[in-house]
Amino acid sequence: MANLGVQLLGFSMAVIGLIGLIASTAMVEWKASSYAGQNIVTAQAMYEGLWKTCVSQSTGQIQCKVYDSLLQMPAEIQATRALMIASILLSGLGLLVAMVGMKCTTCMADAPEQKDKVAIAGGVFFIVAGFCALVGTSWYGNKIATDFYNPFTPTNARYEFGSALFVGWGAAALSMLGGGFLCCHCHGAASKSSARYPKSSQPAASGYV
Repeated sequence: MANLGVQLLGFSMAVIGLIGLIASTAMVEWKASSYAGQNIVTAQAMYEGLWKTCVSQSTGQIQCKVYDSLLQMPAEIQATRALMIASILLSGLGLLVAMVGMKCTTCMADAPEQKDKVAIAGGVFFIVAGFCALVGTSWYGNKIATDFYNPFTPTNARYEFGSALFVGWGAAALSMLGGGFLCCHCHGAASKSSARYPKSSQPAASGYV
């Protein structure tokens, strides 16, 4: 039987991970303009996300522009979009499934074994969702690092990791850890319940010869 405290811990981590996945997907700072090397520090900073690009002026004014065409975007943006959306959908589905299988809910209370299996299924959804987000953010980050260290990339066209990447990595880790805790089992209670008092095996009374 799954431990209630472990379930609550895993469910809480997975919910925080889902919030982080949504925030990371919506954020625009997936990569930020770099001023490393001989690049001159200008009065504006450029940010690029999965949905739009923004330019921040030194005066505090921010101008954003949504991507015009989906098919003209780079492959890493299209793939990361798909993976992050898939991770959010899987996390949402895992949230609903895990709520049914949690011990603190009354759903399927008359079938505890099936309830534990439902909780495990919710944990698997969270693990897969975290893995999708980890692949998407890592692929996008690898593209940023590759272009940054490419000697043929102009200095003013180099970018660094944005805050959305770190939020995505943290959310992916929380989702996977939360799903792992939901899948954890403690067999001590099952073994204790099965270890009942043995039936008394007294010899039958012998009849008269």
